[in-house]
Amino acid sequence: MRPKNLAKEEAIRLIALQIISEEGLENLSMQKLAKAANISPRTIYIKYENKEDLLIKLFIDEVLGKYEKAILENFDPKMAFADGMKRLWLNTFHYLRNNKPAFSLIRYGKSSPLLNKAFQDKNIQQGAFFAPIHTFLKTNVQAGLIPDLPHDVHSALLFSPIQDLVAEYFDHLDRPVQIITEKVILTSCEIVIKGILK
Repeated sequence: MRPKNLAKEEAIRLIALQIISEEGLENLSMQKLAKAANISPRTIYIKYENKEDLLIKLFIDEVLGKYEKAILENFDPKMAFADGMKRLWLNTFHYLRNNKPAFSLIRYGKSSPLLNKAFQDKNIQQGAFFAPIHTFLKTNVQAGLIPDLPHDVHSALLFSPIQDLVAEYFDHLDRPVQIITEKVILTSCEIVIKGILK
């Protein structure tokens, strides 16, 4: 791909993320994106089939890798369960509260059947991302500390609450008092830890 085309594609992605951050995922349209990027909609449709295709590619190419790197910062799968969970939750909170477009795409990804199709098309297997977390959970299952459940069930029990708390954080940005603080995150994490430990 020529440098000019690469720059144009990067601009499209950055502007899409900016629209998502400022106006919300539901307000992103290909026409709005084309106008903001000062290009014709046809140019966008050369690279992306439709809005869903754009969102999936943004999620896989722009969000997943950065999200994984941020969450795993200073995390070791050999950590004690409580310490590891607190590190993962704090990392998640710090990354997502500063990356609203990433958060919007992650939420979209959880509710979209298209994401599973995208993973299949790109041959992304479970465990290709966040492998240290898979190892961490398996280790704690083998040690008899947490129940032996499918990985997706562990993820739902352990990590869906932090994403819901981040959603509350964004909801409270426009309110007089921010109720979602680091202290609230840690207290909530401790409740989840107590709930899953045998």
